[in-house]
Amino acid sequence: MRRVVFNQKGGVGKSSITCNLAATSASQGLRTLVIDLDPQGNSSRYLAGEDALAMSPHLGDFFQQTLSFTFGQSTADQFVHPTPFENLWIMPSFSALAELESKLESRHKIYKLRQALDELEHEFDRIYIDTPPALNFFSRSALIAADNCLIPFDCDDFSRQALYSLLDNIEEIRQDHNEHLQVEGIVVNQFQHRAKLPQRLVAELKEEQLPVLGVYLSTSIKMRESHQQAKPMIFMLPKHKLSQEFLQLFNLLEQSKAADEEAQQQA
Repeated sequence: MRRVVFNQKGGVGKSSITCNLAATSASQGLRTLVIDLDPQGNSSRYLAGEDALAMSPHLGDFFQQTLSFTFGQSTADQFVHPTPFENLWIMPSFSALAELESKLESRHKIYKLRQALDELEHEFDRIYIDTPPALNFFSRSALIAADNCLIPFDCDDFSRQALYSLLDNIEEIRQDHNEHLQVEGIVVNQFQHRAKLPQRLVAELKEEQLPVLGVYLSTSIKMRESHQQAKPMIFMLPKHKLSQEFLQLFNLLEQSKAADEEAQQQA
């Protein structure tokens, strides 16, 4: 199962959701890989701390090899590194990724990530992909490589306005490049249960029959502490309300996945 977390808008919690769902997956005994396609490298630092800066080879090396005749001489698992957490690995980002983008685009390397994940698929039970806040080469590569897409939504009008064009862009990629890609759902993030605006926005999304997932992630200062400690919530404070919400969201996604697989078998 390959799951991409994507939104063209920044600051909606892509890295936090990616890493905490992946950490929850690992805590349940599933071999889990995170791929950090954002040049900012937030997921890499979240899961590996300062050690992420020294991890090599990284995704910059991977994409550089696709531009040279050395591609194919390395196996995809050479770019995978363990994190301090059991069952959790990462393909780390690199700050110079953005400098490679125009070359990768012009050389039509958009399918190379999917090829790498085809190679890694049998080594991991779950693969989570973090993306940059833009519809660029790297986010399109992730959408082409993934089975499912999660869309973070942070309960403001700007996020809502961007949501419609985002869904159109995903549908275009599905039709043109990846017919198996499914929007798994909209993840309501930084939700304030007592505030009227978030409740109204979520209710309106549901009225429009958009795929809002039934577990909402609360706002908590503990998330920032989790980032600072480079320790996902499920490992830092497993009984915390937000940790339990991530667990509920993970279980919801797993149940949906199992139901889809059962339906396919009966078809």
